[in-house]
Amino acid sequence: MQNGDGTFGLPHHTDTSAILVNLDLFRQAGIDASEIPTSADQAWTWEQLDALGAWLRAGLSADRWPWAYNWQGNGVTRWLSLLFQSDGAFLESDQKTPAIDSDAAREAVAFSSSFFTKNYVPANNTIASSSYAAESWFSQSVAMVWSGAFQIPDADTTADFEWTATYAPRNVRAGSDFGGNALVATANTQQPELAASFLEFVTDAGPMRDFCRAASLIPTRVDLLNDQLTFDVRPELAPVFAGQAALVQPQDVAQVASPSMSSIIPVLKQQLDLAFTGAQDAATTVTNMSSGIQAATGG
Repeated sequence: MQNGDGTFGLPHHTDTSAILVNLDLFRQAGIDASEIPTSADQAWTWEQLDALGAWLRAGLSADRWPWAYNWQGNGVTRWLSLLFQSDGAFLESDQKTPAIDSDAAREAVAFSSSFFTKNYVPANNTIASSSYAAESWFSQSVAMVWSGAFQIPDADTTADFEWTATYAPRNVRAGSDFGGNALVATANTQQPELAASFLEFVTDAGPMRDFCRAASLIPTRVDLLNDQLTFDVRPELAPVFAGQAALVQPQDVAQVASPSMSSIIPVLKQQLDLAFTGAQDAATTVTNMSSGIQAATGG
């Protein structure tokens, strides 16, 4: 965790969004588990995902939906995965100049807005919703949900249906979000040696491995990202999330790391909600996002 030449924190774990699948609802809609991608290069294309959504919509009852997306609140940054999948960007490499006024962005807005017009998601699966997407999956209201691996322990203990995980979709290319946490010791601590010792301990290979296995998270140490990577719960799903994280591109991470991100997030939230509720079209949404990002960054 660096800013310029200074190090201010140590990355401890990360996570990314793949898709959790309710196999019982898939079967109810006449979809066999063998049709679920088992590798990143087999991930559904947007076209295939749209066809799957239509099949699920036709095969499920009216009070159930094909999926829910985890973009609620500040999780709106997860929408950017769709932008990246269209090989788009929202910032230039200077982290200030807007780059979102593009065909890729208009395609991403139109595609995500179609989730609502085609009744693929519950009406409350908006950015502003007070309910998280995972809640609708646990209640079996939706057949799929975009989710981090950290949901796996809860799903294993509370979901009373058969489920699995698969990769997020791809369009021009693959793309995904990148979350996680870092550990920081403040400069004015009264016990700097103890603080440094603690940071060294928790980021050592053994403790980091044990923590990530127990919490179903992805370690940030390169030497732990190997065939030994596993989770204590549903270990067979660890490669799905590790494989999804490996698809994140450096240029995507650099944009989200913009110092202006806290000011950009409200722009994304407001404009995407207007698009999702049908108040404005994709072109207007992208134009407004571009001007809003410019105001937020001063670029």
